[in-house]
Amino acid sequence: MNPTRLKAIIRKEVYHLLRDYRSLYLAFAIPLILIILFGYALSLDVDKVETAVVDYDKSAMSRDFVRRLDASPYFNIVGHLTRENDAIGYLDRDAAKVVIIIGPGFMKNLQADRETQIQILIEGSDPNFAGIIRGYLTAFTEQYNQKLLLDFLNRQGMEAIRPPVDGRIRIWFNEDLESRNFIIPGIIAIIIMIVGALLTSLIIAREYENGTMETLKSLPVKAGELLLGKATPYFFIGFTDVLVAMLLGQILFGVVMKGNFLLMMIATALYLCVALALGLLISTATKSQLVANQAAILITYLPSVLLSNFVFPIVNMPKFLQMITYIVPARYYIDILGGIYLRDTGIAYLWPSMAILAFIAVGLTGLNYMLLKKEGL
Repeated sequence: MNPTRLKAIIRKEVYHLLRDYRSLYLAFAIPLILIILFGYALSLDVDKVETAVVDYDKSAMSRDFVRRLDASPYFNIVGHLTRENDAIGYLDRDAAKVVIIIGPGFMKNLQADRETQIQILIEGSDPNFAGIIRGYLTAFTEQYNQKLLLDFLNRQGMEAIRPPVDGRIRIWFNEDLESRNFIIPGIIAIIIMIVGALLTSLIIAREYENGTMETLKSLPVKAGELLLGKATPYFFIGFTDVLVAMLLGQILFGVVMKGNFLLMMIATALYLCVALALGLLISTATKSQLVANQAAILITYLPSVLLSNFVFPIVNMPKFLQMITYIVPARYYIDILGGIYLRDTGIAYLWPSMAILAFIAVGLTGLNYMLLKKEGL
Protein backbone atom coordinates (compact mmCIF):
# COMPACT_ATOMS: atom_id res chain seq x y z
CA MET A 1 0.00 0.00 0.00
CA ASN A 2 1.48 3.28 -1.15
CA PRO A 3 1.14 6.13 1.42
CA THR A 4 1.26 8.79 -1.28
CA ARG A 5 -1.63 7.32 -3.25
CA LEU A 6 -3.58 6.71 -0.04
CA LYS A 7 -3.08 10.32 1.02
CA ALA A 8 -4.29 11.54 -2.39
CA ILE A 9 -7.51 9.49 -2.15
CA ILE A 10 -8.18 10.76 1.38
CA ARG A 11 -7.59 14.34 0.23
CA LYS A 12 -9.96 13.86 -2.71
CA GLU A 13 -12.72 12.55 -0.41
CA VAL A 14 -12.20 15.36 2.09
CA TYR A 15 -12.50 17.94 -0.68
CA HIS A 16 -15.72 16.34 -1.84
CA LEU A 17 -17.12 16.44 1.71
CA LEU A 18 -16.24 20.11 1.99
CA ARG A 19 -17.95 20.87 -1.31
CA ASP A 20 -21.00 18.79 -0.41
CA TYR A 21 -21.64 20.79 2.78
CA ARG A 22 -25.22 19.49 3.12
CA SER A 23 -24.01 15.95 3.77
CA LEU A 24 -21.38 17.28 6.15
CA TYR A 25 -23.98 19.28 8.10
CA LEU A 26 -26.22 16.23 8.23
CA ALA A 27 -23.39 14.06 9.51
CA PHE A 28 -22.77 16.35 12.47
CA ALA A 29 -26.44 17.19 13.05
CA ILE A 30 -27.47 13.54 13.31
CA PRO A 31 -26.22 13.04 16.90
CA LEU A 32 -28.03 16.12 18.17
CA ILE A 33 -31.28 15.25 16.39
CA LEU A 34 -31.31 11.59 17.45
CA ILE A 35 -30.32 12.27 21.04
CA ILE A 36 -33.12 14.82 21.42
CA LEU A 37 -35.76 12.76 19.60
CA PHE A 38 -34.99 9.41 21.20
CA GLY A 39 -34.03 10.82 24.57
CA TYR A 40 -37.17 12.89 25.05
CA ALA A 41 -39.75 11.14 22.86
CA LEU A 42 -38.87 7.47 23.32
CA SER A 43 -39.53 6.48 26.91
CA LEU A 44 -40.45 3.02 28.15
CA ASP A 45 -41.34 4.32 31.60
CA VAL A 46 -45.00 4.29 32.59
CA ASP A 47 -45.97 7.02 35.04
CA LYS A 48 -48.63 9.68 35.59
CA VAL A 49 -51.25 7.49 33.92
CA GLU A 50 -54.45 9.48 33.31
CA THR A 51 -57.12 8.01 35.60
CA ALA A 52 -60.82 8.81 35.93
CA VAL A 53 -62.75 7.92 39.08
CA VAL A 54 -66.45 7.26 39.68
CA ASP A 55 -67.17 7.20 43.42
CA TYR A 56 -70.71 6.10 44.18
CA ASP A 57 -69.92 5.63 47.86
CA LYS A 58 -68.56 9.12 48.58
CA SER A 59 -67.32 8.00 51.98
CA ALA A 60 -64.18 8.82 53.94
CA MET A 61 -62.60 5.49 53.05
CA SER A 62 -63.39 5.74 49.35
CA ARG A 63 -61.91 9.23 49.28
CA ASP A 64 -58.84 7.91 51.11
CA PHE A 65 -58.42 5.17 48.48
CA VAL A 66 -58.59 7.73 45.65
CA ARG A 67 -56.27 10.14 47.45
CA ARG A 68 -53.63 7.44 47.96
CA LEU A 69 -53.90 6.46 44.30
CA ASP A 70 -53.46 10.06 43.18
CA ALA A 71 -50.44 10.45 45.48
CA SER A 72 -48.70 7.60 43.68
CA PRO A 73 -46.20 8.70 41.00
CA TYR A 74 -47.77 6.24 38.57
CA PHE A 75 -51.31 7.65 38.45
CA ASN A 76 -52.83 11.07 37.88
CA ILE A 77 -56.52 11.61 38.59
CA VAL A 78 -57.91 13.65 35.69
CA GLY A 79 -61.61 13.43 36.50
CA HIS A 80 -63.96 12.79 39.42
CA LEU A 81 -67.15 11.71 37.67
CA THR A 82 -70.66 10.93 38.85
CA ARG A 83 -71.75 8.35 36.28
CA GLU A 84 -70.19 5.25 34.78
CA ASN A 85 -71.13 6.29 31.24
CA ASP A 86 -69.15 9.51 31.63
CA ALA A 87 -66.09 7.48 32.63
CA ILE A 88 -66.45 5.21 29.61
CA GLY A 89 -66.58 8.36 27.49
CA TYR A 90 -63.15 9.28 28.90
CA LEU A 91 -61.81 5.95 27.61
CA ASP A 92 -63.46 6.43 24.22
CA ARG A 93 -61.91 9.89 23.79
CA ASP A 94 -58.52 8.66 25.07
CA ALA A 95 -58.75 11.24 27.85
CA ALA A 96 -57.98 8.53 30.39
CA LYS A 97 -56.22 5.18 30.33
CA VAL A 98 -57.80 3.83 33.51
CA VAL A 99 -61.27 4.14 35.01
CA ILE A 100 -61.90 3.16 38.63
CA ILE A 101 -65.49 2.63 39.77
CA ILE A 102 -66.14 2.43 43.51
CA GLY A 103 -69.58 1.02 44.22
CA PRO A 104 -71.95 2.01 47.01
CA GLY A 105 -71.36 0.36 50.35
CA PHE A 106 -67.56 0.42 50.02
CA MET A 107 -66.93 1.82 53.50
CA LYS A 108 -69.85 -0.06 55.08
CA ASN A 109 -68.57 -3.42 53.90
CA LEU A 110 -65.01 -2.72 55.02
CA GLN A 111 -66.12 -1.60 58.47
CA ALA A 112 -68.18 -4.78 58.77
CA ASP A 113 -65.07 -6.80 57.78
CA ARG A 114 -66.79 -8.00 54.63
CA GLU A 115 -65.27 -8.32 51.18
CA THR A 116 -65.92 -5.44 48.80
CA GLN A 117 -65.17 -4.96 45.13
CA ILE A 118 -63.81 -2.17 42.95
CA GLN A 119 -64.24 -2.20 39.19
CA ILE A 120 -61.18 -1.18 37.16
CA LEU A 121 -61.32 -0.57 33.41
CA ILE A 122 -58.02 -0.32 31.50
CA GLU A 123 -57.64 0.95 27.95
CA GLY A 124 -55.86 -1.99 26.32
CA SER A 125 -55.03 -0.79 22.79
CA ASP A 126 -51.35 -1.11 23.69
CA PRO A 127 -51.10 -4.49 25.45
CA ASN A 128 -47.64 -3.82 26.90
CA PHE A 129 -48.74 -0.49 28.34
CA ALA A 130 -51.95 -2.01 29.69
CA GLY A 131 -50.03 -4.92 31.24
CA ILE A 132 -47.72 -2.55 33.11
CA ILE A 133 -50.68 -0.50 34.38
CA ARG A 134 -52.39 -3.69 35.52
CA GLY A 135 -49.28 -4.65 37.48
CA TYR A 136 -49.16 -1.22 39.13
CA LEU A 137 -52.83 -1.43 40.12
CA THR A 138 -52.42 -4.95 41.47
CA ALA A 139 -49.48 -3.88 43.62
CA PHE A 140 -51.35 -0.79 44.85
CA THR A 141 -54.42 -2.84 45.77
CA GLU A 142 -52.29 -5.38 47.65
CA GLN A 143 -50.64 -2.61 49.64
CA TYR A 144 -54.02 -1.13 50.49
CA ASN A 145 -55.28 -4.56 51.55
CA GLN A 146 -52.28 -4.94 53.85
CA LYS A 147 -53.11 -1.60 55.46
CA LEU A 148 -56.72 -2.69 56.03
CA LEU A 149 -55.54 -6.03 57.44
CA LEU A 150 -53.25 -4.29 59.93
CA ASP A 151 -56.11 -2.02 60.97
CA PHE A 152 -58.33 -5.08 61.46
CA LEU A 153 -55.74 -6.86 63.60
CA ASN A 154 -55.24 -3.74 65.70
CA ARG A 155 -58.98 -3.54 66.33
CA GLN A 156 -58.98 -7.16 67.45
CA GLY A 157 -56.04 -6.59 69.76
CA MET A 158 -53.87 -9.07 67.87
CA GLU A 159 -50.26 -8.77 66.79
CA ALA A 160 -49.46 -8.03 63.18
CA ILE A 161 -48.91 -11.16 61.10
CA ARG A 162 -45.50 -11.40 59.56
CA PRO A 163 -45.43 -13.04 56.14
CA PRO A 164 -43.28 -16.22 56.01
CA VAL A 165 -41.25 -14.91 53.05
CA ASP A 166 -39.76 -11.45 53.25
CA GLY A 167 -38.60 -10.55 49.74
CA ARG A 168 -36.11 -7.72 49.60
CA ILE A 169 -35.56 -6.52 46.07
CA ARG A 170 -32.41 -4.73 45.00
CA ILE A 171 -31.96 -3.32 41.51
CA TRP A 172 -28.50 -3.58 39.98
CA PHE A 173 -26.96 -1.49 37.19
CA ASN A 174 -29.99 0.76 36.61
CA GLU A 175 -31.09 1.48 40.16
CA ASP A 176 -33.65 4.16 39.24
CA LEU A 177 -35.19 1.97 36.50
CA GLU A 178 -34.93 4.88 34.06
CA SER A 179 -35.35 3.76 30.45
CA ARG A 180 -33.16 6.62 29.20
CA ASN A 181 -30.14 5.02 30.89
CA PHE A 182 -30.54 2.19 28.37
CA ILE A 183 -31.87 4.17 25.42
CA ILE A 184 -29.16 6.86 25.28
CA PRO A 185 -26.28 4.37 24.87
CA GLY A 186 -28.29 2.48 22.26
CA ILE A 187 -28.64 5.67 20.21
CA ILE A 188 -24.86 5.63 19.73
CA ALA A 189 -25.18 2.39 17.78
CA ILE A 190 -27.83 3.96 15.54
CA ILE A 191 -25.73 7.07 14.99
CA ILE A 192 -22.70 5.04 13.92
CA MET A 193 -24.75 2.97 11.51
CA ILE A 194 -26.34 6.06 9.93
CA VAL A 195 -23.09 7.99 9.57
CA GLY A 196 -20.96 4.98 8.75
CA ALA A 197 -23.21 3.02 6.45
CA LEU A 198 -25.69 5.48 4.94
CA LEU A 199 -23.10 8.09 3.98
CA THR A 200 -20.48 5.64 2.71
CA SER A 201 -23.10 3.75 0.73
CA LEU A 202 -23.00 6.62 -1.77
CA ILE A 203 -19.30 7.21 -2.32
CA ILE A 204 -18.42 4.32 -4.66
CA ALA A 205 -21.78 4.52 -6.43
CA ARG A 206 -21.12 8.23 -6.99
CA GLU A 207 -17.89 7.38 -8.82
CA TYR A 208 -19.82 5.06 -11.14
CA GLU A 209 -22.58 7.59 -11.82
CA ASN A 210 -20.15 10.46 -12.44
CA GLY A 211 -18.06 8.32 -14.76
CA THR A 212 -14.91 8.80 -12.66
CA MET A 213 -14.62 5.10 -11.83
CA GLU A 214 -12.99 4.44 -15.18
CA THR A 215 -10.46 7.16 -14.39
CA LEU A 216 -9.66 5.50 -11.06
CA LYS A 217 -9.17 2.17 -12.84
CA SER A 218 -6.62 3.75 -15.16
CA LEU A 219 -4.60 5.09 -12.22
CA PRO A 220 -2.08 3.00 -10.26
CA VAL A 221 -4.53 2.75 -7.35
CA LYS A 222 -5.02 -0.56 -5.58
CA ALA A 223 -8.35 -1.80 -4.25
CA GLY A 224 -7.16 -1.66 -0.66
CA GLU A 225 -5.94 1.91 -1.06
CA LEU A 226 -9.26 3.01 -2.52
CA LEU A 227 -11.24 1.38 0.29
CA LEU A 228 -9.08 2.79 3.06
CA GLY A 229 -8.86 6.23 1.49
CA LYS A 230 -12.62 6.47 0.97
CA ALA A 231 -13.43 5.25 4.50
CA THR A 232 -10.90 7.28 6.52
CA PRO A 233 -12.72 10.68 6.52
CA TYR A 234 -15.97 9.03 7.51
CA PHE A 235 -14.21 7.10 10.27
CA PHE A 236 -13.16 10.34 11.93
CA ILE A 237 -16.60 11.88 11.36
CA GLY A 238 -18.21 8.86 12.99
CA PHE A 239 -15.84 8.98 15.95
CA THR A 240 -16.58 12.68 16.42
CA ASP A 241 -20.31 11.97 16.34
CA VAL A 242 -19.92 9.30 19.02
CA LEU A 243 -18.06 11.70 21.32
CA VAL A 244 -20.73 14.36 20.71
CA ALA A 245 -23.50 11.85 21.50
CA MET A 246 -21.77 10.77 24.71
CA LEU A 247 -21.37 14.39 25.79
CA LEU A 248 -24.97 15.31 24.98
CA GLY A 249 -26.24 12.22 26.79
CA GLN A 250 -24.39 13.27 29.91
CA ILE A 251 -25.34 16.97 29.73
CA LEU A 252 -29.00 16.63 28.73
CA PHE A 253 -29.98 13.40 30.48
CA GLY A 254 -27.30 12.74 33.06
CA VAL A 255 -26.36 9.37 31.54
CA VAL A 256 -22.76 8.76 32.60
CA MET A 257 -20.60 5.88 31.42
CA LYS A 258 -19.59 3.64 34.33
CA GLY A 259 -17.03 1.51 32.51
CA ASN A 260 -13.65 2.00 30.89
CA PHE A 261 -13.48 4.81 28.32
CA LEU A 262 -10.60 3.20 26.37
CA LEU A 263 -12.55 -0.07 26.06
CA MET A 264 -15.50 1.92 24.79
CA MET A 265 -13.35 3.56 22.12
CA ILE A 266 -11.89 0.23 20.98
CA ALA A 267 -15.35 -1.33 20.67
CA THR A 268 -16.61 1.79 18.87
CA ALA A 269 -13.73 1.60 16.39
CA LEU A 270 -14.59 -2.03 15.62
CA TYR A 271 -18.27 -1.29 15.13
CA LEU A 272 -17.49 1.77 13.04
CA CYS A 273 -15.28 -0.35 10.79
CA VAL A 274 -18.19 -2.76 10.34
CA ALA A 275 -20.55 0.09 9.43
CA LEU A 276 -18.08 1.60 6.95
CA ALA A 277 -17.34 -1.75 5.32
CA LEU A 278 -21.05 -2.51 5.02
CA GLY A 279 -21.77 0.88 3.46
CA LEU A 280 -18.91 0.47 0.97
CA LEU A 281 -20.12 -3.02 0.08
CA ILE A 282 -23.61 -1.71 -0.67
CA SER A 283 -22.15 1.13 -2.72
CA THR A 284 -19.89 -1.15 -4.73
CA ALA A 285 -22.57 -3.76 -5.35
CA THR A 286 -25.40 -1.42 -6.40
CA LYS A 287 -23.44 1.21 -8.40
CA SER A 288 -26.40 3.58 -8.05
CA GLN A 289 -26.74 6.25 -5.38
CA LEU A 290 -30.54 5.99 -5.25
CA VAL A 291 -30.53 2.20 -4.95
CA ALA A 292 -27.61 2.30 -2.52
CA ASN A 293 -29.41 4.76 -0.25
CA GLN A 294 -32.59 2.67 -0.15
CA ALA A 295 -30.66 -0.55 0.34
CA ALA A 296 -28.62 0.99 3.17
CA ILE A 297 -31.80 1.95 5.04
CA LEU A 298 -33.22 -1.57 4.71
CA ILE A 299 -29.99 -3.40 5.48
CA THR A 300 -28.44 -1.20 8.15
CA TYR A 301 -30.75 1.29 9.84
CA LEU A 302 -33.93 -0.76 10.24
CA PRO A 303 -32.25 -3.94 11.56
CA SER A 304 -30.18 -1.80 13.94
CA VAL A 305 -33.36 -0.36 15.45
CA LEU A 306 -35.67 -3.37 15.30
CA LEU A 307 -33.43 -6.45 15.63
CA SER A 308 -30.67 -5.38 17.98
CA ASN A 309 -32.25 -5.55 21.46
CA PHE A 310 -32.38 -1.75 21.42
CA VAL A 311 -36.13 -1.17 21.64
CA PHE A 312 -37.66 -4.64 21.31
CA PRO A 313 -36.28 -7.53 23.43
CA ILE A 314 -34.91 -10.33 21.27
CA VAL A 315 -36.24 -13.00 23.64
CA ASN A 316 -39.82 -11.93 22.78
CA MET A 317 -39.30 -12.33 19.03
CA PRO A 318 -40.22 -15.43 17.01
CA LYS A 319 -37.46 -18.01 16.68
CA PHE A 320 -36.70 -17.25 13.03
CA LEU A 321 -36.23 -13.55 13.84
CA GLN A 322 -34.02 -14.44 16.78
CA MET A 323 -31.79 -16.38 14.37
CA ILE A 324 -31.62 -13.37 12.02
CA THR A 325 -30.43 -11.11 14.86
CA TYR A 326 -27.16 -13.04 15.02
CA ILE A 327 -26.06 -11.40 11.75
CA VAL A 328 -27.03 -7.87 12.89
CA PRO A 329 -23.83 -6.11 14.05
CA ALA A 330 -25.77 -3.65 16.23
CA ARG A 331 -26.82 -6.54 18.48
CA TYR A 332 -23.25 -7.10 19.62
CA TYR A 333 -22.38 -3.43 19.92
CA ILE A 334 -25.46 -2.68 22.03
CA ASP A 335 -24.51 -5.58 24.27
CA ILE A 336 -21.08 -3.97 24.67
CA LEU A 337 -22.64 -0.56 25.34
CA GLY A 338 -24.86 -2.03 28.05
CA GLY A 339 -21.85 -3.68 29.66
CA ILE A 340 -19.72 -0.54 29.62
CA TYR A 341 -22.38 2.08 30.35
CA LEU A 342 -24.50 0.25 32.93
CA ARG A 343 -22.72 -2.82 34.29
CA ASP A 344 -19.09 -1.59 34.29
CA THR A 345 -17.92 -4.92 32.88
CA GLY A 346 -14.46 -5.41 31.46
CA ILE A 347 -12.88 -7.12 28.50
CA ALA A 348 -13.21 -10.53 30.18
CA TYR A 349 -16.99 -10.40 29.62
CA LEU A 350 -17.15 -8.33 26.44
CA TRP A 351 -14.48 -9.96 24.30
CA PRO A 352 -16.87 -12.43 22.54
CA SER A 353 -18.99 -9.58 21.16
CA MET A 354 -15.88 -7.60 20.21
CA ALA A 355 -14.40 -10.65 18.49
CA ILE A 356 -17.59 -11.13 16.45
CA LEU A 357 -17.51 -7.48 15.37
CA ALA A 358 -13.88 -7.84 14.33
CA PHE A 359 -14.73 -11.00 12.37
CA ILE A 360 -17.63 -9.24 10.59
CA ALA A 361 -15.42 -6.24 9.77
CA VAL A 362 -12.72 -8.45 8.26
CA GLY A 363 -15.29 -10.45 6.29
CA LEU A 364 -17.02 -7.38 4.83
CA THR A 365 -13.68 -5.77 3.98
CA GLY A 366 -12.65 -8.95 2.17
CA LEU A 367 -15.86 -8.91 0.13
CA ASN A 368 -15.27 -5.27 -0.77
CA TYR A 369 -11.73 -6.04 -1.83
CA MET A 370 -12.83 -8.92 -4.07
CA LEU A 371 -15.57 -6.86 -5.71
CA LEU A 372 -13.17 -4.01 -6.48
CA LYS A 373 -10.55 -6.44 -7.79
CA LYS A 374 -13.22 -7.91 -10.03
CA GLU A 375 -13.91 -4.39 -11.34
CA GLY A 376 -10.27 -4.09 -12.41
CA LEU A 377 -8.64 -2.25 -9.48
